[in-house]
Amino acid sequence: MNGSTTQGIKTVLHPVSDLAAAKAVYAALLGFAPQTDSPYYVGFEAEGQQIGLVPHRAGQAMAAPVAYWHVPDIAAKLAEVTAAGAIVQQAPHDVGGGRLVATVTDPDGNVLGLLQDS
Repeated sequence: MNGSTTQGIKTVLHPVSDLAAAKAVYAALLGFAPQTDSPYYVGFEAEGQQIGLVPHRAGQAMAAPVAYWHVPDIAAKLAEVTAAGAIVQQAPHDVGGGRLVATVTDPDGNVLGLLQDS
């Protein structure tokens, strides 16, 4: 099979209903405070992996944690996985700092995240 490779899963986002309460639990679990702490995202960097907390908001349909596969070319990888049967759930978009994210679903409805850093 030919195609672009991934750099592995390096980011996992967790939807939370109470950002402050979740932040306390994850800080206790990891043993340190978050590196990013804002009203719309709390992020912990742990051993090269980004653990993010995302509060529920109107219009955001994140119902379960999503693992993001880091890729060098999000458009190429999106084309490959959709040609193989994945369905685009959220098209690539910039979430800040040139970081592009997209989500697809596999044939069983599992959500797969794709992430490209600039």
